[in-house]
Amino acid sequence: MCRFVAYKGNDILMADLLLNSKHSLVKQSYHSKERDEPLNGDGFGVGWYVEPHDPVPCFFTSVTPAWSNNNLHRLSEKIRSHCFFAHVRAATSGLPVNEVNCHPFQYGRLLWMHNGMLSNFRKIKRKLRRSLSDERYDMVQGTTDSEHAFALFLDFLGKNIDKPDIDVMKEAMVKTVVFIRDLASSEGCTEGTFLNFAVTDGENVIATRYVSGEGKEPLSLYFSCGSSFELHKGDFRMKRDARGPSTIIISSEPLTKSREDWMAVPVNHMVTISGTAKVELVPIG
Repeated sequence: MCRFVAYKGNDILMADLLLNSKHSLVKQSYHSKERDEPLNGDGFGVGWYVEPHDPVPCFFTSVTPAWSNNNLHRLSEKIRSHCFFAHVRAATSGLPVNEVNCHPFQYGRLLWMHNGMLSNFRKIKRKLRRSLSDERYDMVQGTTDSEHAFALFLDFLGKNIDKPDIDVMKEAMVKTVVFIRDLASSEGCTEGTFLNFAVTDGENVIATRYVSGEGKEPLSLYFSCGSSFELHKGDFRMKRDARGPSTIIISSEPLTKSREDWMAVPVNHMVTISGTAKVELVPIG
């Protein structure tokens, strides 16, 4: 299982999310607090947007651990954006550690990340791949269940793939989760399916916290909303004012010690952020 952070809001320095907060994503790469194995050292990736100049995101991946990658540390102190996706990987046993398997995955203006696993992926992989369109089938470069789930999501977007709105993205995400759940069930997979997905087009963001399988506990996922994420008395806090939320962070674990700033995403729900910073919690049937 992995850890990730999604950010949408005012322009922020990448280092403030990845390095500078007390429990930043880089710290989670070697000292995760909410999974049994604290290390997430099988590579990392970060994507960001420079709109309005270019709607297609830039992204950088590496197979080195995030904590020891000097280029990540250098870039983080210079890059600012209104939308970041960042991920530290703990590879599923048996899957290769290489750059094409590092998140986030990118297609056009979209970025995608996953924390979790598809139940018995080796058993359902052939049927999942058969369900894909030829274009999406040829798009998959790596071996992860995560990238195959992204291809499925893109197929469900259909003709809206180039510029989907938030409602189209929500519908495609629900279809993706339900398809994977039902496919695993039909094949008798009982290991548990853990689907903490995140997707963005740079304007809208969706993240899911989903688990299927009797007695299975979901993976952790939190969000925090406010006017800005700022340094305050030695650590970052989510500042709030009367204007309402304009900055939202979704993270596998809280980035700060101030737990009152963070709310857990309910089990089998998705948190959605529209281009106007409207935040909603939506159940996944």
